[in-house]
Amino acid sequence: VQLVESGGGLAQPGGSLRLSCAASELTLDGDTIVGWFKQAPGKERERVSCIGSTEGTAYYVESVKGRFTISRDNAKNTLYLQMNSLKAEDTAVYYCAAIRIPDYGLDCFEFLEEYGSWGQGTQVTVSS
Repeated sequence: VQLVESGGGLAQPGGSLRLSCAASELTLDGDTIVGWFKQAPGKERERVSCIGSTEGTAYYVESVKGRFTISRDNAKNTLYLQMNSLKAEDTAVYYCAAIRIPDYGLDCFEFLEEYGSWGQGTQVTVSS
């Protein structure tokens, strides 16, 4: 399984970026748990958003609710994270993760952290 993130870069506060995560040897459809995490310098990896497989529900951490949107394009086998109203505290390396397994409505973040395949990350810097 290979996951490759792209779309990071420098954005001004209040700006937008769209991250992409292209997968090979893994289908990012409704049977796959997918998600985004971030890690800022000197900090632990943090959850951002995920979509469960059994119910297909999207989850967001409180700090990004209303600003970020997770989605996937089955035809392109790609996961996205649309990031709007960016803040300086969004600065981090962003990683996508995926695992093809039913989650029975349980925590998709936990499944990804325990069993997921990971990309190499893409840097997002929010600064004026």
